[in-house]
Amino acid sequence: MLLLLKSTSLGFRLSRRFPNPGIYLPYPSRRLSIISRAMGSVAGDAARLSYPPARRDDSVVDTYHGVPVADPYRWLEDPDSEDTKEFVASQAELAESVLAGCADRDNLRREATRLFDHPRHGAPFRRGDKYFYFHNSGLQAQSVLYVQDSLDGEAEVLLDPNALSKDGTVALSTYSVSKDGKYIAYGLSESGSDWVTIRVMNIADKQTLSDKLSWVKFSSISWTHNGKGFFYGRYPAPREVELDAGTETNINLNHEIYYHVVGSDQSEDILCWKDPEHPKYSFGASVTEDGKYIILGIYEGCDPVNKLYYCEISTLPQGIEGFKETKEMLPFVKLIDNFDAQYHVVANDGDEFTFLTNRNAPKNKLVRVDIKKPELWTDILSEHERDVLESADVVNGNQLLVCYMSDVKHILQIRDLVTGTLLHKLPLEIGSVSEISCRREDTDVFIGFTSFLSPGIIYRCNLTSAIPEMKIFREISVPRFDRTNFEVKQIFVNSKDGTKIPMFIMSKKDIELDGSHPTLLYGYGGFNISLTPSFSVSRVVLCKNMGFVVCVANIRGGGEYGEEWHKAGALAMKQNCFDDFIACAELLIYAGYTSYRQLCIEGGSNGGLLVAACVNQRPDLFGCALAHVGVMDMLRFHKFTIGHAWTTDYGCSDDEEEFRWLIKYSPLHNVRKPWEQSFVNCCQYPAIMLLTADHDDRVVPLHSLKLLATLQYVLCTSIEDTPQVNPIIGRIDRKSGHGAGRPTKKMIDEVADRYSFMANILGASWTE
Repeated sequence: MLLLLKSTSLGFRLSRRFPNPGIYLPYPSRRLSIISRAMGSVAGDAARLSYPPARRDDSVVDTYHGVPVADPYRWLEDPDSEDTKEFVASQAELAESVLAGCADRDNLRREATRLFDHPRHGAPFRRGDKYFYFHNSGLQAQSVLYVQDSLDGEAEVLLDPNALSKDGTVALSTYSVSKDGKYIAYGLSESGSDWVTIRVMNIADKQTLSDKLSWVKFSSISWTHNGKGFFYGRYPAPREVELDAGTETNINLNHEIYYHVVGSDQSEDILCWKDPEHPKYSFGASVTEDGKYIILGIYEGCDPVNKLYYCEISTLPQGIEGFKETKEMLPFVKLIDNFDAQYHVVANDGDEFTFLTNRNAPKNKLVRVDIKKPELWTDILSEHERDVLESADVVNGNQLLVCYMSDVKHILQIRDLVTGTLLHKLPLEIGSVSEISCRREDTDVFIGFTSFLSPGIIYRCNLTSAIPEMKIFREISVPRFDRTNFEVKQIFVNSKDGTKIPMFIMSKKDIELDGSHPTLLYGYGGFNISLTPSFSVSRVVLCKNMGFVVCVANIRGGGEYGEEWHKAGALAMKQNCFDDFIACAELLIYAGYTSYRQLCIEGGSNGGLLVAACVNQRPDLFGCALAHVGVMDMLRFHKFTIGHAWTTDYGCSDDEEEFRWLIKYSPLHNVRKPWEQSFVNCCQYPAIMLLTADHDDRVVPLHSLKLLATLQYVLCTSIEDTPQVNPIIGRIDRKSGHGAGRPTKKMIDEVADRYSFMANILGASWTE
């Protein structure tokens, strides 16, 4: 089973999908502004910020299908130019001057540090005769990988990323242990970049070998069962010799799959697959659990669809190594050769494969086929009427551990592999399954669980007993957090078109619905990604110490109700995402949780786009907005790094019809002076913080920089006596990327900055 590492606030989450490129100096104090009630008042002192001038080049105009579109800040697309560096430096100084005046910045940093300082464990997994698990003692920058001979044996440090950099910015991004437990191949990322360098360690003596594989991105690591080597994916090395990997914006093309033999140089790696006729495709290769087949997944973007080819290792006369001299690619057989659905291998018994698929089943189902006789496909577990089949793992020989999502909450079942018959329902609180650690040969399964009020539990489930029992193996405890003081509700909000949108609401118990509570509304809405319940230290601090109501909206575009829900918020239907989010905000005000002056919206990546688009469309509805690493230029996103993969969700401006969707909501192209529009009370834009990072090579910083320059010019500096006095600032982190692998201290510092800004704007006060 393919296990890929994903960092979370609780340690590590294991994903069973191929990597998807879709989508944490003192200056003088300056207090934030206060605005009259007619303008949508916020807290702070009356002071209009003085924004640093940014050069406009009005000569830069592109024509899209006969429509001229100006791009006066095109120069900010060059991260290495002196003008861009000067702009970034001046914006950093402005942001620090604002943040220095936020009264509760130190309180937030102190309390977040206290709550973060608790031990966290990942679920153990077995390879060979050893067990492995991740552990963070509390404030360690990165979690540490441990190894032990048995579950109750003495644990030893195997791999400590904290020893690889002084500031904790080298992170473990992926790893794979060979079947015999002899080697671990692991990928390291620097400063949050998506670029990964793979190294190999001998587990017995903990010695790192000479192997070093560069220019790896969006790659799994999958060992052949003989332990001689592994498959991985990479891009051609860039032409620039002195490249600071992660700061470049070059488009990523021509992904390739290689096989690396342990102990050899990367130049000797065996090219297994490439497709120069389709340079935007990406690939993932994995070895089946029985070691018989190599499975090749082919992806054209971020949609849950893929082609699927296979290669039987025993049919290679001289093995994989025999292709080194021939310069030929492996002879893959095309089982699925179109992008009509997703096919994910669950198990195989020889030539008979079980797949999880969404073919004619938008909520997913399990099917079986003999790959040598692919004419007949049989449904093993049909699509559920309401619930989404998220994952299926084979355990204990011929049993399935099945995870469903029902109204954004996870359900676990044990079923028969052959028939799909339900055998047992596993007891689980309302929340999320954060990780599953098991293999077909295992009788014990380890299940990670989390919720808004549960920091994390690892259950051990033994499947040999007549009735499987979920026993707590480890439980995470957060000091000074008493869950009984809080409550979580799930409500359903009617969107503009009547669709019911789930929303979770977390707060202190028994709050009075008098419209007085500062409120944070978070959303994402894209790429089939679901926002299931999870624990967050920062949410706890906001509710516990500042009286916040914290809400998570499960808007369309995500995967909460399957592929139909996803498609209802993508491409031509993208406006549904914004309508859903706006409807959730309006409900919070109407129901008496908050007022528009005390409501902040937040989102990251695609969620950053969500926040910026909603601010453009309804500036009157929010007091504050926090947009992290957002996709802001919807006309040019496909030209940088892996942006071309997102066209499956957004469309592309090269197509006339799709251009007309995009131009309507693109944050960069829809900044308007609201006091000149038809809004009540002559409103202004809410206070805004745009967050980005210098090594974000997923959503490159130019998106946030161009929008920041545009907002400050259009709203703040283009006219005298502008009504816009709410601050608009950018937080530009250094030695950070899109979010993964961020060290603990950087996460805490960002929490203190963005939420002290928000609290100051909304007038929230600190209580111990």
